[in-house]
Amino acid sequence: MKLYFKYLIPVVCSLSILASCADKNQQKQQGPPPAVAVTVAEVISTNAVYYDQYPGTINALDQINLTSQVSGYITGIYFKDGQKVSKGQHLYSIDAQIYKANYNQAVADLQVQEANLVKAQKDADRYNELAKHDAIATQQVDYANATLEATKKQVAASEANVKSMHSNVQFAEIYSPLTGTIGISQVKKGTAIVAGQTLLNTVSTNNPIAVDFTIDQKNIYRFSELQQNKNIVKDSVFTIAFGGDTYPYPGKIDFIDRAVDPQTGTIKVRLIFSNDKDMLKPGMNTTVLVKNTASKNATMIPHIAVTEQLGETYVYVVGDSSKVSQQKIETGTQIGDNVIVKEGLKEGQKIVVQGIQNLHEGTVVKVGE
Repeated sequence: MKLYFKYLIPVVCSLSILASCADKNQQKQQGPPPAVAVTVAEVISTNAVYYDQYPGTINALDQINLTSQVSGYITGIYFKDGQKVSKGQHLYSIDAQIYKANYNQAVADLQVQEANLVKAQKDADRYNELAKHDAIATQQVDYANATLEATKKQVAASEANVKSMHSNVQFAEIYSPLTGTIGISQVKKGTAIVAGQTLLNTVSTNNPIAVDFTIDQKNIYRFSELQQNKNIVKDSVFTIAFGGDTYPYPGKIDFIDRAVDPQTGTIKVRLIFSNDKDMLKPGMNTTVLVKNTASKNATMIPHIAVTEQLGETYVYVVGDSSKVSQQKIETGTQIGDNVIVKEGLKEGQKIVVQGIQNLHEGTVVKVGE
């Protein structure tokens, strides 16, 4: 048995050496892998006109929620839901019987206090005149004067109560605080409402109307310049879109918020748009289109040349010896079949646009026609 293994081991080693030599010979015969056929395009700079896009929300410039300052039952509604209303227009009535009764009671109390004041004034005047001739005790004069002052305060308190009761009567009638559009009434006739809590309706302005969106803090300088541009409406720098439809009237910057949000590094911008036809409604979502002011000499490449890996974008650049290298880029707006490249490429470089699926770092390529 031992003799058998003694002769078997040299045989196995010899076979392994022969196999290794055969593989090396085969590799020498095959040579390097063939070049991958690709199609390339040259990076160009062009005066492209494109729009940066931001998600926006349409808001009313002025909006007020209507609540009542008194409690009671709704007795009258004097408008149609959704109609345009004017400032001061009568909208709701609340049952004011109790408030009118309280007002009348307050007026009666005031009249009593005023009568007491007349009497107290006469007593004080008479006692002070007698005191000049030492015909009355000083204590009685002091009492008369104190009663007069107390009565004056009671009259003042009654007058304040009358004003308060009268205000409650007035608060039972609700008028529009501004000119705009009123919404759907949240209450009906007979509904019991609680002062300061029950929402009756909402009135908002509709022309002009606002569009709010946020920008990165690095764009503040650019938008500040746009805010100062007097021709911004004429140049249609700011427009809004809904899907494939673009709003026909351009807007302008109303204001840029006072401070950057430290959590997100963004700041709010508000645009103003005319809304003569009432096409824009508060709460609508839209896409804000901002004409790019840096459109001259923009670097542009075919969009099909771009690949994405783990949230980052790359292209394959053809270098020396026809070898490709993967180049990280930052893309901007897509314009048709092309895309703007913000960073990562220079004019004149050649990039692969077809055959990308067969490439990796260092692959040798053969450029096709």
